Amino acid sequence: MGTVLALDVGSKTIGLARAKSPLNIPQTLYTLTRRSVRKDAEELANLCRKEKVQAVVVGLPLELDGNEGRSARLARQVGDALGELTDLPIHYQDERFSTVEASRRLHEQGINARDQKARIDAVAAAVILEDWLASQD
Repeated sequence: MGTVLALDVGSKTIGLARAKSPLNIPQTLYTLTRRSVRKDAEELANLCRKEKVQAVVVGLPLELDGNEGRSARLARQVGDALGELTDLPIHYQDERFSTVEASRRLHEQGINARDQKARIDAVAAAVILEDWLASQD
């Protein structure tokens, strides 16, 4: 499949992770500070070109009952804007509990809650990507 980029879209930041074929092992990249949907999509489009991304996975933070709330609508706005700029396929992945899992993984690495803040969104993006890749088998 080539390179797949994953996004964990929040109200203040976007965590980024990628996986490259043939191994498809998710790697955290970095966390982008949010500016606006348009500006974020433009920056992400530039990254997609640079990394030769072939598909994008956007975490969809569904409510516990499975419905889409405000956060999910924001994630869709960013994903849709990126898709329009790049013509790349945009896939949406249920990301409920991805941040909890990211925090657990960082804690297992000995990183305390205070120090997790800078890395947790990118790790959550890697969790989202891992889940999406597993669903493709």
